[in-house]
Amino acid sequence: MDHAVAIDLVFHKGNKKATYNIGGFNEWQNLDLVKLLCKIMDKKLKRAEGSSEELITYIKNRPGHDKRYAIDASKINEELGWKPSVTFEEGLELTIDWYLQNEDWFNGVTSGKYQDYYKNQYN
Repeated sequence: MDHAVAIDLVFHKGNKKATYNIGGFNEWQNLDLVKLLCKIMDKKLKRAEGSSEELITYIKNRPGHDKRYAIDASKINEELGWKPSVTFEEGLELTIDWYLQNEDWFNGVTSGKYQDYYKNQYN
């Protein structure tokens, strides 16, 4: 939701031809994020703490592998006053809750079944 609000704000109040990064003012190393996801999933699925993290498989990093991703969202904050309404962790939990409450949709996407819709509509 925060992202949609930010886009609407840029559309209505942003400077024309300006570029705005939308971000949560935090940085995560990939492995730390995966471990947080595992911890949240253990809690949501009532698994023993640490059981999801045991599923992590380590592989050799490819050359140029990204260790983290970061966005500087200070411009949209300073010029338009936008900031996230929830913390990254809260947003992550809300996202996980949505997926757990919409398993039929999720299963249709991961199975590839959604492609049948496009075949029926456009072929």
